[in-house]
Amino acid sequence: MTQALPDPVDARASDAPGPRKRVLLAAPRGYCAGVDRAVVAVEKALEHYGAPVYVRKEIVHNRHVVDTLAARGAVFVDETDQVPEGARVVFSAHGVSPAVKASAAARNLQTIDATCPLVTKVHKEAVRFAAEDFDILLIGHDGHEEVEGTQGHAPEHIQVVNSPADADHIEVRDPERVMWISQTTLSVDETMETVRRLRVKFPHLQDPPSDDICYATQNRQVAVKKLAPACDVVLTVGSANSSNSVRLVEVALDAGARSSYRVDKAAEIDPAWLEGATTVGVTSGASVPEVLVDEVLALLARHGFADVEEVRTATEDLMFSLPRELRADLKAAGEPAGRPRPDGRRRLDVQPV
Repeated sequence: MTQALPDPVDARASDAPGPRKRVLLAAPRGYCAGVDRAVVAVEKALEHYGAPVYVRKEIVHNRHVVDTLAARGAVFVDETDQVPEGARVVFSAHGVSPAVKASAAARNLQTIDATCPLVTKVHKEAVRFAAEDFDILLIGHDGHEEVEGTQGHAPEHIQVVNSPADADHIEVRDPERVMWISQTTLSVDETMETVRRLRVKFPHLQDPPSDDICYATQNRQVAVKKLAPACDVVLTVGSANSSNSVRLVEVALDAGARSSYRVDKAAEIDPAWLEGATTVGVTSGASVPEVLVDEVLALLARHGFADVEEVRTATEDLMFSLPRELRADLKAAGEPAGRPRPDGRRRLDVQPV
């Protein structure tokens, strides 16, 4: 149940005479609809087709998820040329370029496209704006799989803008025909600052039809902003290559947390981080199964932080259907293509590697 937070200053001062140790647990946190869809797609593929099922890149950026699926028979590869001719391959939630799809087709691979529908929306924007001969400024991080996939849809029209400072160095063909789009997992505040600086240089800069930063990324950042001012420490559960998890660490500090750390799992928490703390915030990135958060809460309880208050800023009920290729095969076999809601699905979570 959502509980209103006291004023951050009062929250720290009111611990006297005996410090009350507590955890402020962010909600929403963990799995988003796109991650749930991608993970379930691999699970269903393993159940229906049997192992091995190949996956290009990490299906989502979480070590526990990847290791658990690998233990069940998923084989993770970097590129399609590592997949045996004619085998089945799943494209990750981060999306791929047309060149990757063409490479898979040339090898007669059977593909399951688990690209998050919100990433697909950005791809369609890139294609549309390129067809209208706009210069497209893609706000994101060079080298991230999502950025590579999006850029591959219109490589001659897209430039990547990595940070607000990069905005000063961008050059375009026609300053009156410039659009911006973004990676879906960025810091909202930093992205808006980048847009502001781009607009100073290009007053005619046009916005995408709707927000590109996904609802889940925004919701998790809002929840962290709510609890961070009252926290001595904020712990974000998520892997180092998870962009949205890394952003949560930064958002917590910017919002007033005294310290902020990211961990893949509870065992990575340094007890020294908790020394002198009375309020610890906990959240998790959009590709993190809840079992990892449960383990963090259990560890905190052993250190005296057994009082857990949930701080809810939104309720999420969005679900995406499974990839059409997989749905078609399940339907043809008379198997259900539906699944329980993410908050009720524990199969992956309870099987440690």
